[in-house]
Order: sequence, then C-alpha cells, then structure tokens
Amino acid sequence: MVNFSLKSQQLSRMLETNITKSTFQFLNKLKNNNNREWFTEHKTEFKAEETKVKSFFNHVLDQLKAHDEIEKLKVFRIYRDVRFSKNKTPYKTHLSASFARAGKHRRGGYYIQIAPGNSFIATGFWNPEKNDLLRIRKEWEIDTTDLTDIIEDKKFQSIWGELVGDELKTAPKGFDKEDPNIKFIRKKQNIFVRNFTDKEVLSDDFANTVNESFVAIRPYFDLMSNILTTNLNGESLLD
Repeated sequence: MVNFSLKSQQLSRMLETNITKSTFQFLNKLKNNNNREWFTEHKTEFKAEETKVKSFFNHVLDQLKAHDEIEKLKVFRIYRDVRFSKNKTPYKTHLSASFARAGKHRRGGYYIQIAPGNSFIATGFWNPEKNDLLRIRKEWEIDTTDLTDIIEDKKFQSIWGELVGDELKTAPKGFDKEDPNIKFIRKKQNIFVRNFTDKEVLSDDFANTVNESFVAIRPYFDLMSNILTTNLNGESLLD
C-alpha cells in the first residue's frame, strides 16, 4: 500500500512537470480527425490531456518567476478562428501558451508550442506596435553594437540561433537602403525560435531546458526594454 501511494505521488509530480506521450498521441489523432463530431466524442480525452499540459505550463511559470516578473500566463484555446481563413478545420493540432512580462519597463514575452513534430519555444517581439517598431529601427540606425554583442555570442547562438521574423524587402520609408545595419532595420518582427524533437519534449529535463533558454534571452530583453522605454537621448519615457 505504501509503495502504491509512493508511485501515485511520483506519477502526480511527473504529470505536473512533464509532457507525456499520450498528449502527442491525442494530437495526432485530432490531426487525422479534425472535425466537430470526432472532437465531441473525445472531449473527455482532450480535457485530460489539456489538464496535464496546463500543469506543465504552470510549472514553467513557476520557474520563470524565480528570475523574471511575469504578469500572466495565457493558455490558448484549441478552437481555431476560421472566419477569415481558407483552412476551415475547427481545431488547432497543438497546445500553446504565452507568458507576459510585468510592468511598463519590461518588454518582450515568452511562448511555448507543443505539437508532434512541431514543438518549439519562441521569444522576442512578434508584432511590435508602430511606435515601438520605429523606435527600434531608429536605434539600429544609430548603432547595433550592443545588439550584436548579445546575439552573436556563441553561447547565445547555441541556444537561440539567429534573429528571425518577417522583414521588408527593402528599407522602410525614411531609412537608407545602403545603411550598414539595414538587415536589422528592415525587420518587422524581432523574434528567436528554438525547435525541439518529440524525444526532447518528452524527456524529464524538458521544462528545465525551456527555462534555461528563457534565462539566456534576458540580456536581449534588458537591452530592448531599455531602448523601448527611453528616447534617442537616453531619457526615460516612463512616468
């Protein structure tokens, strides 16, 4: 009886901190049966898997809070908005969440997606608003030394790789297309993505790997937060 109780406690802790194989199995079945009838019949199974993944997201949240200020965790719904999409399948085939940093002086955010063959974490600035994007571009027009010192560091690149995201084919209006920093200036998004194999996601150490990756992005976040909360003279824009 004691052994059974101990195993139950161990299983409970595992479900709180690990992604399990059954989640991938369910998502694969959903991919092959992406219709309302099938989903309704398997709603209980979905809820069980969703609960486990939410526990994992909350575990990551706890780890993040140890080194950053997080305002909220948002777990995205499984339901797709098909109103303006050619793809009319009603359900996503992944589970995902974002973590918003707290306070006006902290910029950037964290994202996790769990899907068979397509799991990744991402961070940075997915869709900066117009004024923020202009401020970033103006900064890079002046100097990118602090940026390149961070993102070209070998350890940083071993975790996050290159800065990615949508970009213009030429210079934005008001900027010189011959500017030596044009590859940064024409960015519309400023994001980093780290992909994981299914084996890596199912490993006992996955949550720690995610957290360590998010720790590694902090120098970039600190730089961007400073830029986006000051003017070009370095004067604070915050009250």
